[in-house]
Amino acid sequence: MSNNDDGPEWYCVKTQPKREHIAAGHLREFEGVEVFCPRLRYRKATRRGKIWWIEALFPGYILAKFELAESERAVTYSTGVRGLVKFGSEVPPVSEEFVETLRQEIARNLGEEGLQDTLTVGPQVELGEEVEIASGPLGGFQGKVVSILPGRERVKVLLDFLGQAQVVEMDLFALLLPRKPLP
Repeated sequence: MSNNDDGPEWYCVKTQPKREHIAAGHLREFEGVEVFCPRLRYRKATRRGKIWWIEALFPGYILAKFELAESERAVTYSTGVRGLVKFGSEVPPVSEEFVETLRQEIARNLGEEGLQDTLTVGPQVELGEEVEIASGPLGGFQGKVVSILPGRERVKVLLDFLGQAQVVEMDLFALLLPRKPLP
């Protein structure tokens, strides 16, 4: 138990595996508890085709703002929750600035779907970028992106094929993109 009685603060809550959204939903029902459950939404190629996946940004954890002395028991024993993150008997708060910065970043990058607390991400490719084809009959070939067709999630890639340059239209998800350094 923390000895901080300065009002509600953000805390890191451990959840059951793959149940972050369930725990967040139950915690939102409690009066005086604010919940932030950041999630990522991305397209993934499978045998069934391309489908949307939604996963927690922090797997197994959510953030909740509440008064520790008043709500610790209710939060700890809520459906989907495994407990609070503790160091010994101390429950450290998460800084308000961190949570607000993360919220602003997600709000700034929301897709047109507008899912609450969900950041939609996708492969980022730029004109002139060197890419490698990951699958299909041209798998392993390297080329340069010459055109981006965002509405169809396709790109045109310039390949050196059979001794001459050829422009090939490819599915964006069939490409291996080079790793970009973090800012």
